[in-house]
Amino acid sequence: MMSAKPDRKAPFEFRLDFSSGVPVYRQLIDQVQLAIAAGTLTGGQQLPTVRQVAVDLAINPNTVMRAYRELEIRGILTTQQGSGTFVTPQKVEEADAKRQERLSRLAAECASKAGAEGISLQELVDRLKEMLP
Repeated sequence: MMSAKPDRKAPFEFRLDFSSGVPVYRQLIDQVQLAIAAGTLTGGQQLPTVRQVAVDLAINPNTVMRAYRELEIRGILTTQQGSGTFVTPQKVEEADAKRQERLSRLAAECASKAGAEGISLQELVDRLKEMLP
């Protein structure tokens, strides 16, 4: 009988909202990126197999493959034949000033989009805080 390793993280699980209007493959991509940003997924961590995700969510395996492939193209995931799909370990941090500039631009874009939707900055900040693990 095999026992689970006690220090092992719980496997990552996808959740879908079929009423959102967002394509399923896009929801999968967004969830992986959000989990990495939140620290729920870390470099080297294995994702569920295409087959397992497709069975768990009752979706076509090609949809899962499309999401995984796009994340691979972006350098976020790495597939090792026969071993599985893993979160790519983070590359060496780029210059802090450049990173801060990108973060400021991303925050401004997010705040602008929220404002256009009638969402206050405080509502946005509160929702972002809810996403923390």
